[in-house]
Amino acid sequence: MMLDTATLRVALALVDLTLLMLFYFITYRRTRSAYSGWWCTALLLFLAGNAAYLLDGTVHQVWANPSGNVLLVAGAASIWAGSRSLRAPSPRLLYLAAGPAATAVVSFLDHPATNIWAGGPVYLAFMAALIGLGSRELFLLERDYSRVHRPLAMGAGILAAFYVGRLGAFLTDGPDGPVFTSFFGSAPMTVFSTITLVVASFTMAELSYEQQTRDLRARATVDGLTGLLNRSAFLDLAENELGRLHRTGTTASLILADLDHFKSINDEFGHSAGDAALQAFARACVKAVRSTDLVGRYGGEEFIVLLPGVTPERAQEIAADISSRLQQSGSDVIPRLPTVSYGIAATDDAAGGLDAVVASADAALYQAKTLGRDRAVLAVSGGN
Repeated sequence: MMLDTATLRVALALVDLTLLMLFYFITYRRTRSAYSGWWCTALLLFLAGNAAYLLDGTVHQVWANPSGNVLLVAGAASIWAGSRSLRAPSPRLLYLAAGPAATAVVSFLDHPATNIWAGGPVYLAFMAALIGLGSRELFLLERDYSRVHRPLAMGAGILAAFYVGRLGAFLTDGPDGPVFTSFFGSAPMTVFSTITLVVASFTMAELSYEQQTRDLRARATVDGLTGLLNRSAFLDLAENELGRLHRTGTTASLILADLDHFKSINDEFGHSAGDAALQAFARACVKAVRSTDLVGRYGGEEFIVLLPGVTPERAQEIAADISSRLQQSGSDVIPRLPTVSYGIAATDDAAGGLDAVVASADAALYQAKTLGRDRAVLAVSGGN
């Protein structure tokens, strides 16, 4: 015996509420990951949207039906935002609000008091598009990101395709046509949504924990103030890179940089100004080097850069470019940005691996400061 749509929606609401409570208390409160937060938001919006549809056929349909459309589209937007948070910043609020806003306008203008499918084509189109975008974001993750993101991406893609089918049947067969009511109507959609929510919630819990693990790993390797590699992470990566370069017969240059008279900046303008100077220098470094180069904060006001395949002379030009970008950047926090001294060493000039190269660059940096600062000095060939 086939259950009526209202009964199925009540069942879906109970499943949704149960999953929301379990996911919030078991997953979100433990991980606090952006992904689990967005998924909790999606579950809450789906719960509220389907509850609004229960008022269809009453005097409240005029506002409840369009509200249900808007809430479900907002839930689909949350799925997109959550999926994107696994690999990049979530979409801007303006982009997330565009679908629900357009759905609201069309639904309220399409006679919702008498038309339970008010704004139907727009609602279905945005559901398909936003869930499809969520599927795309999951497919763009690295293949080894987790065990579950590819199956989840496929599931989201199937759900998006189902909404495309609903839209096509709606436009060609009409909401009362036999094809739409049999395969894409409210009852089949409610059953399909219930199964999808149950399966997806368990796989999404694993993705939330994976996001938390990666976030903690990133915090362990990144300097919190500048966003560059911290000292230990830089040295580990640089050691591996030098080994690779040695095997291929390629040399590199290492730059050790120190902000001149940094203590006087803190003393004169305060530590917030000192932090601004460090952040400005970090930005200048990132803009001046390639994405394949390694840039780290070595400690205090010292920074370190490894440039594979770059000669010391070219590294000297890059150091000059960094200083130029630093002075051009300006800052609202600090009246003047400091000059910078650099020591540059080639990896083939020092025996003994990375430690010897760093020591050679440090000796050149000391010479740059002795000569008056605000300059780059090349290490003497053959060591100190």
